[in-house]
Amino acid sequence: MFIIYEDQDCCFEEASRLNGIPYLRRVLCSRTIPGPEDIERWIDDLVMSLVKPLSDKEKAGGKWEEPDKRVLFEGSLEDAEEFYNQTMMVPSLGNVPFSVYSDGLPVRVPTEERVAKMLKGTSHKPDEIIRYQTTHQLGDRVNQMGSSGIKGEIVYFMPMRRYATVEKVAAIGVMAGCKPEHMPILLAMAESGGGSGDGRGSGSFCISGPIAKEIGMNNRENLLGPGNPSNSCLGRALDLMWRNFGQQVPSVNNCGIYGNSRSNVFPENDEGLPPGWSTIREEYDYKKEDSVLIPAGFGGGATHFSPGGYRAFQKSGHGGIARRLGVKGIPGPKNWLGYESPAWWKAGEGGIGILMLPHMAMHLYQAGFKTKDDVYEWIYKQSFMTVREYRTHSWPDMRTNAWKGIEKTSGKHWLELDEDYMVPACEDPFANVIIVSGAGEEQALFGGGRMGGQDSAWHIDPWR
Repeated sequence: MFIIYEDQDCCFEEASRLNGIPYLRRVLCSRTIPGPEDIERWIDDLVMSLVKPLSDKEKAGGKWEEPDKRVLFEGSLEDAEEFYNQTMMVPSLGNVPFSVYSDGLPVRVPTEERVAKMLKGTSHKPDEIIRYQTTHQLGDRVNQMGSSGIKGEIVYFMPMRRYATVEKVAAIGVMAGCKPEHMPILLAMAESGGGSGDGRGSGSFCISGPIAKEIGMNNRENLLGPGNPSNSCLGRALDLMWRNFGQQVPSVNNCGIYGNSRSNVFPENDEGLPPGWSTIREEYDYKKEDSVLIPAGFGGGATHFSPGGYRAFQKSGHGGIARRLGVKGIPGPKNWLGYESPAWWKAGEGGIGILMLPHMAMHLYQAGFKTKDDVYEWIYKQSFMTVREYRTHSWPDMRTNAWKGIEKTSGKHWLELDEDYMVPACEDPFANVIIVSGAGEEQALFGGGRMGGQDSAWHIDPWR
């Protein structure tokens, strides 16, 4: 018996059907009606549902299954284009059209010949099921995908818990406009669950390693924008995996709120790293000659200073940034992160992800941060706030077990702490992550750190 929100009834029904209990009982509550008043609306139905015997229909159950056809369409190429770009009407979206096979844009039709050509980019056989190539102890991310993360076991795509084959990944590559040399990356993306995580939408990845240069990825200006074929088609492939492998339909089996406008795949810039700064793949214990795929979402916003203001701050110690940080008139490289850090944990917690330009990373190096670990430690120390402030945040109500758990830095129960005791909003220095790439005017992008579903790296080379 469940109590769920009215607007999530379709998602609940689909999840129940997927798990073989399509007639699972529930009552619908409101997001807006005050609690005591809302309970009066459904409490009688709740009690009746708990005591009423199960009907034969409810006892029978029934699991959702869909025919898994290898060939979806036969006919002319022109007719195939119409078929692959067809839409369906979704009542819970207000009866607007939603693409059946695509991301809403025209796709390249995956003919037998085109898919066969794509398959030449990997040594793996077409009918091989996508399985974990190494064991991943990833906590939230693998659990959310409904998969084990254990080497050799099948990767399932949420929310409909489907699996894919190498050939199906090749078909997605064709639809997205990829080339055979992209296949190892496409297969690593599929191993990661297609970037869809818990099934709420597509994602973004950083490619770290030699393969980025091999396929001509752009790591300079316009890093996340259109134009570069490899960056663009790999990002699009993620969106197509999200739709075709996960079978996700917003408001029907995916209760995400806003969705993602598009997925991004971009390369790390090894040459842009300051001396002593490790590549992102080395942070995950891979070697420099390895190529890996790392989840990398930067949707939290950009730096709040103008490029000109940044240059004045670094070169001569002039301008608003220098005044705020108390270094007016002092020339030479400085820690520009101090301008941004006060806003990072005003309402949130956790690690910080930063996508920064090479010369901005070099300024940090020249300011004393000789390794990335030095920056991570500095970020962690900036996150400390009083218990009084921390208690005004929303997520800690759950993370602290309603304030009945143990606070890590003190070893004491939360309710025993003085309100002026300082606690970290960033749980660990290595919850933070820095990726160096891009070029041009001084700006950095911010997002979530490693923890909370992004602490993972997927090895590309086994899929060659």
